[in-house]
Amino acid sequence: MSRPNVAFVLPVLNEAATIAEFHDALVTATAPRGDFDFEFVYVDDGSRDDSLALLLALRRADRRVTVIGLSRNFGHQVAVTAGLDAVATADVVIVMDTDLQDPPSVALEMLTMWEGGVDVVYATRRTRQDPVLKRASAYAFYWALDRLASIDIPRNTGDFRLMDKRVVAEVARYREHDRFLRGIVANVGFRQEALEFDRDRRHGGTTGYPLHKMIALAVSGLTGFSTTPLKMISRLGFLISFASVLVAAYVLGVRTLQPQNAVPGWAFLGVGMFLLGGLQLIMMGVIGSYLGRVYVEVQDRPLYSLALSARGEHEAVTQLHRRATDEPRDGIASPGPA
Repeated sequence: MSRPNVAFVLPVLNEAATIAEFHDALVTATAPRGDFDFEFVYVDDGSRDDSLALLLALRRADRRVTVIGLSRNFGHQVAVTAGLDAVATADVVIVMDTDLQDPPSVALEMLTMWEGGVDVVYATRRTRQDPVLKRASAYAFYWALDRLASIDIPRNTGDFRLMDKRVVAEVARYREHDRFLRGIVANVGFRQEALEFDRDRRHGGTTGYPLHKMIALAVSGLTGFSTTPLKMISRLGFLISFASVLVAAYVLGVRTLQPQNAVPGWAFLGVGMFLLGGLQLIMMGVIGSYLGRVYVEVQDRPLYSLALSARGEHEAVTQLHRRATDEPRDGIASPGPA
């Protein structure tokens, strides 16, 4: 009986400072499980440092390493998708980042749970060493998502998870551009269980999710898995209309019963106009967010384009990366968009 194939999907963005240390830790952690065949799929998401060159060096030293280079920075979620597309035939896939905040040893615990029949094992952060702002924003995001999303998305989780090949096949069918993978995985179902772990600090480099990207991911999660913001617009409209009726009744009562106390309400009208104008712009923005998603999807453009693919005995490199990495020209073709 052949050994199960385990593929690690490892997105990389400017991680030159930690790549070698991470790979050593991953190899050390997986060494005791000789009953599995491991493949380490690094997806370079348009790094501007030496990450790609270091990944190709790892591949020359370890043929279990696969290197996929995207033609530019497409974002973390798309980079993970590119990796999942590449390992569709693997028996089990583990997604994790390469900054050593997610300990490779936890992946072995996931494999044990998979052997017990679990289809998805998602890593839940018991403790985390992130800055206060990031922890606070993450708490606010999951609080809002828990109340607005149409599906149950576990709290305090990232994309660090194990997926059975059946789950990977289902996830591959979801091709939306504004991707929120932890929501997609939750949506496909199957048997899913949590595994708690203590998240470490970054060992080097800078985070790939600054505040503006965290906000963009949060918006993708909310608009991709909930229509509640649209429903809240109509509810707010009814509430404001009801309040305006009460104010109108009050003004009519004062003018009828106490005309001597009636004061021209220019200030009130001015504030009301600005308030309603601001609310209308907010409502238009929410509607625009959903409309923008529709616009992007109907264009039906490829999720990403490959600049480099090095796996097994086969390599495909574009002219750009061939010059940058001094790869040989013989037998090399240029892949098209995926």
